[in-house]
Amino acid sequence: MTPSGSKRSKPFGPLWPLSVVDYTLTNALGRGLAASRHGFLSHRSGLKPCDFEGVHFVTAIGRVDGIEQHRLPEPFKAYDGRNNRLAHLGLLQDGFIGRVNGLRESLGAQRIGVILGTSTSGILETERAYTMRDPTSGALPPHFHYRETQNTFATADFIRRILQLEGPALTVSTACSSSAKVFVTAARWLKAHLCDAVVVGGVDSLCLTTLFGFHSLDLLSEKPSKPCAIDRTGISIAEAAGFAIVTPFDPKVSPLCIMGAGESSDAHHMSSPHPEGVGAAMAITGCLKTANLAPEQVDFILLHGTATRTNDIAEDRAICQVLGEGLPAASIKGHIGHTLGAAGMMNALTACIALEGGFTPGTLHTEIIDPSIRSNVALTPNIHKPCRTILSNAFGFGGSNACLLLGLHRDA
Repeated sequence: MTPSGSKRSKPFGPLWPLSVVDYTLTNALGRGLAASRHGFLSHRSGLKPCDFEGVHFVTAIGRVDGIEQHRLPEPFKAYDGRNNRLAHLGLLQDGFIGRVNGLRESLGAQRIGVILGTSTSGILETERAYTMRDPTSGALPPHFHYRETQNTFATADFIRRILQLEGPALTVSTACSSSAKVFVTAARWLKAHLCDAVVVGGVDSLCLTTLFGFHSLDLLSEKPSKPCAIDRTGISIAEAAGFAIVTPFDPKVSPLCIMGAGESSDAHHMSSPHPEGVGAAMAITGCLKTANLAPEQVDFILLHGTATRTNDIAEDRAICQVLGEGLPAASIKGHIGHTLGAAGMMNALTACIALEGGFTPGTLHTEIIDPSIRSNVALTPNIHKPCRTILSNAFGFGGSNACLLLGLHRDA
């Protein structure tokens, strides 16, 4: 019996696969699918020298142009902040809102859920508010709206309201694995018939907390990051927004699908992965198991590939444990930077672009691969490499690991 006392209308469905009905992404390469597709195919980077407010050290960042000038609709004035502006910019691309509107009309607003992945949400607004505290009382300025901007749920709430959806909504905040894990939660909701479709997203925006935080850990590169390179020196912090609509799998609706997923938490260290990639290997193994695929059926890997000394090695060791050596792989961090809570979504949607476009991206800025890395890291895009399956990795602080397997349905 459901909580309302009525009988469930249909039995629980399978967890996987899920259909990816529609998707869009916005990052340092530009707004919408075409900008990212062109950037990957032309091997172009959106990373630039840091010009973000209040930052005086040298590093490269992935900034999305136009956020400062963008304004939210008047009814959402209280939600105004960099993260919500970025989310709105992302939603406006590729006719995505129109597709959601169509689903809302056919399924009903209460049958569509929202799950957002983010790491810092709108913390920039809190940073600014603290610089404007009352010098006597310490009170924050009256125009600061914590609930609508900084609260971790703020952007999910904003998305839900602006899309006029009334289904369940939540935020996943597990560092850099956040927006990969949203697909897993969506699968569980759909299996339990809490909703018939889910808008999943990943949004993270630039702020001083992450820039100064990673700088204090000596993890920032002065120049655009070089994933897996022998001379890599660290990450390039960036911002991005990406969204997808997922439903129970139906090849008539879309041949593009999430075939399976794996999660793990190795809890080896607060900021460093297990040196042998134990947790990452568990997530990859779980992903293959849920997708019912053998290692040799994986065509390509989109690496988490942050370009730090330890992370790239640990990820490579995890891959080699599960999938063997020499599997083609690439990191897009040289194109768009490390988008933290949005990184899992950026990888997943890049996999969608590659699967539908019949190509695989390369690893930008890297010239010589670290000889201790045994995966076959591609340095340039392969525009004549159609894939049926792409593994997408997202590994976060504290050992929070997530892996997705995306593919085109075999009968498509």
